[in-house]
Amino acid sequence: GLSGYFGTKSRYEEVNPHLVSDPLSLGPGAGGSLPASCTPLQLRAVLRHGTRYPTAGQVRRLGELHARLLRRAAGATACPAAAALADWPMWYEESLDGRLAPQGRRDMEQLARRMAARFPALFAARRRLALASSSKHRCLQSGAAFRRGLGPTLDFGGDEVEVEVNDSLMRFFDHCAKFVALVEENDAAMCQVNAFKEGPEMKKVLEKVASALCLPVEELNADLVQVAFLTCSYELAIKNVTSPWCSLFSEEDAKVLEYLNDLKQYWKRGYGYDINSRSSCVLFQDIFQHLDKAVEESKSSKPISSPLIVQVGHAETLQPLLALMGYFKDEEPLLASNYGRQAQRKFRSGRIVPYAANLVFVLYHCDHANASQEEYQVQLLLNEKLLPFHHSNETISTYTDLKDYYKDILDNCHFKEECQLPKVNVTAVDEL
Repeated sequence: GLSGYFGTKSRYEEVNPHLVSDPLSLGPGAGGSLPASCTPLQLRAVLRHGTRYPTAGQVRRLGELHARLLRRAAGATACPAAAALADWPMWYEESLDGRLAPQGRRDMEQLARRMAARFPALFAARRRLALASSSKHRCLQSGAAFRRGLGPTLDFGGDEVEVEVNDSLMRFFDHCAKFVALVEENDAAMCQVNAFKEGPEMKKVLEKVASALCLPVEELNADLVQVAFLTCSYELAIKNVTSPWCSLFSEEDAKVLEYLNDLKQYWKRGYGYDINSRSSCVLFQDIFQHLDKAVEESKSSKPISSPLIVQVGHAETLQPLLALMGYFKDEEPLLASNYGRQAQRKFRSGRIVPYAANLVFVLYHCDHANASQEEYQVQLLLNEKLLPFHHSNETISTYTDLKDYYKDILDNCHFKEECQLPKVNVTAVDEL
């Protein structure tokens, strides 16, 4: 009952449950709604890496909590929950630091096979595959696993397609001085997250967990409780087991902890501050430059130079990009004070960017188009499901209409200017 609430630590199967029984199934409604006369010209996929191990910081906090329970279990008081967790073998090591887990490799290999099955014309033999990744080990390994999933039948110029490192596109946030100074390294930017940690909903969860572990409530804080909850999520995603750590939480607790994770994503990567999404315009514009090039090549009857572009980044790559495009925006911002009103919110990071999340642009050429602007059409898929376009609420758009809708971002969002730190000495909060 907890697995739907793990936020960015969610398994990909939470958004596509049919994959549990058949990892290669294309799922319900896989056909799409395109006229038969449309041929795919280009596919551009931005992927999040597959399932990973916890980071060194999370492993450290878990070790601290586990050591505390070991000390408690050595005492005289019988406490079944604490004793069970003290017996749990602490197998995570700091050296695992966010690396790709074996399940993460499978995530990517299977995703590649499903993509090739969905777009056989594009993934045909001797088509060029351009593969890029962030410099993080988990992303490079995810890229290599994606390539392996396509198997030896696809001759992409030898088995080892070079994975190009491209942090300027896959980790644009690191290169944006304004984002780094005013959001990433600015504690004040996370005031809603910190307020929720101290708020009544978290206090209730904290007291409940402290009582289950027979610990004084002062010995716990929101971060340690979150680590216990995330350990439940890691054990499920990495090992497919229900960890004893899960027994500390009810579904109601899980909803509170999911909101804590979503608040962080919202204020750090989503709609909280404009710079979060504006910093991704460098990636958004790059996507359209390649689509433009494919249209030009098609019009001149040239072969498409980049029919397949697959790039592996992070939840932090995809979330700002989707916010820039206007997806999953709620009427009301996510705040520490409106947890109850946000029960039906659109912004749920586990539904948007689980492990192996993917956003795919597919450009088509349609032969029997009524007008020249209908000759090129686009579809958008998020996690292998068609995403309706904002301007039409349809799942297919003419390329002209799509460019028209995003004209302002394509013409006026300049990474260098957006990311410049203000010259005058204003406080960070004023600037945000």
